[in-house]
Amino acid sequence: MGSDEERIAVGLPSGSVDVSADWTRPDGAWAVVAVAHGAGAGYRHPFLTGFTAALNVHGCATLRFTFPYAEAGRRMPGPAAHAVEAWRAMSEFAGDRAPDLPLWAAGKSYGGRMASMAAAEGVIRPAGLVYLGYPLHPPGEPEKARVAHLPDIAQPQLFVEGTNDRFVDPHDQLEAAVASCQDADIAWIEGAGHSFDVKGLTRTPDEVGAALAPVVVEWMRSRS
Repeated sequence: MGSDEERIAVGLPSGSVDVSADWTRPDGAWAVVAVAHGAGAGYRHPFLTGFTAALNVHGCATLRFTFPYAEAGRRMPGPAAHAVEAWRAMSEFAGDRAPDLPLWAAGKSYGGRMASMAAAEGVIRPAGLVYLGYPLHPPGEPEKARVAHLPDIAQPQLFVEGTNDRFVDPHDQLEAAVASCQDADIAWIEGAGHSFDVKGLTRTPDEVGAALAPVVVEWMRSRS
């Protein structure tokens, strides 16, 4: 099983830009999972490489990619529409590269939220969506909930959330948002924060990411 570094064109209003991606398809793959990074970390962050490597072991092909703003070296995300277009490009790439496999969309924090927006707008039509720490609201500002579009998503959604994540505190707000969706579940990770670190457990970021893969794969299998 080898990984291929890719350059994938994303159409933006200012013109097409190429972004970096990593494509891996293990033998006997049964699904493709496209994985987007969070706002403050690139697509090669150890958390994501650990997560996708573990998915590969479980028989999932993976497409880990960067958003245009990160490709350009900027730290702050660009317009949401640019991220949505990146998701469109990844969906098309996966469809061309693995037309025999269903595509699942996943992302850490911001990356997952952008996938949800793309799905709500009908830009992508994955088999399901997985959010690794959905940023329900800015920490300490539950009045700024980012939930209005979630009920518009027809596909199954899995919210993987740490019980100590300030982005989903109070928990009942997230539970209400999930209940408003057409088809959604929550997988709580006890004691985990937004980066899924658990106090008292010494793990590297790649180990933290890898530990989430079985949770995700079990849910995907139940919805396949």
